[in-house]
Amino acid sequence: MTLFQGLSAFPITPTNQAGVVDTSALAIILNRIREAGADSIGLLGSTGGYAFLSRDQRRRALETTMATVGGKIPVIVGVGALRTDEAEALARDAREAGADGLLLAPVSYTPLTEQEVYEHYAAVTDVGQLPLCVYSNPSTTRFTFSVELIERLAKVRNIVAIKMPLPADGDYSSEMATIRRHTASTFATGYSGDWGAADALLAGADAWYSVVAGLLPSEALALARAARSGDAELAARLNKAFEPLWSLFKEFGSFRVMFAVADIIGIGAFEPPRPVLGLHPEARARVAEAIYGLRTATHRLTIRMVP
Repeated sequence: MTLFQGLSAFPITPTNQAGVVDTSALAIILNRIREAGADSIGLLGSTGGYAFLSRDQRRRALETTMATVGGKIPVIVGVGALRTDEAEALARDAREAGADGLLLAPVSYTPLTEQEVYEHYAAVTDVGQLPLCVYSNPSTTRFTFSVELIERLAKVRNIVAIKMPLPADGDYSSEMATIRRHTASTFATGYSGDWGAADALLAGADAWYSVVAGLLPSEALALARAARSGDAELAARLNKAFEPLWSLFKEFGSFRVMFAVADIIGIGAFEPPRPVLGLHPEARARVAEAIYGLRTATHRLTIRMVP
């Protein structure tokens, strides 16, 4: 299995309101993912709040991660930043710490052109010298990758994968076929957007970049394995158990919901970096109910879950 395949778990980075990382809690989260058997960890992704954290705090999370699970499970590190030189520095940090791969989104304030994005990726990849996954997240970055740009980037040394958002029409097969016609056979195409993950994997996606797996890795792994094995019936039954949580993701944003999940399952009470606010008590009660229902349903399906 290559680096950008299977279930990649993207945990929150436990912090306080000022974006200071709780390294002890992060180590607990990382060990849970490793012990569950996920295929990789996606550190400092959107769910990991990378955009809110200083370089020092990102390095602190990175060093904690490598000391905790380095060499035991592949680690992919988000290195997105507004300026190219900042992203280059973050990529250098990741390489020097021993990370296995990089994830890069075209973060911007001023809308970027395709040539600007191409040169940004080429520069960061050159410095990082690690396998890199292109992170397409247009709802946040307001940049949409054309097939032509994906084809250009796929020819850059060490750019080996893309993390796609869910297609608006739900036609994963056609989208992947288009990407694969314009890239090498080794170029991996995976998806984020947890509520569409089962359909993406059933359609032949290489990877699920999963928010929920960051704190509920065993449950997510059961869904991923069912879908990757082609068991559409079991995948549908498991996905139905996740639906209350998917609804909360859509309503409040997965970032806020996962901070609540961390508290509810006993990892700890952490604060999203301000100005993001945590969920109000009524919403938190709904999250707790969704988790209970998920675990009850998966237990009935005789899938091994986190106690």
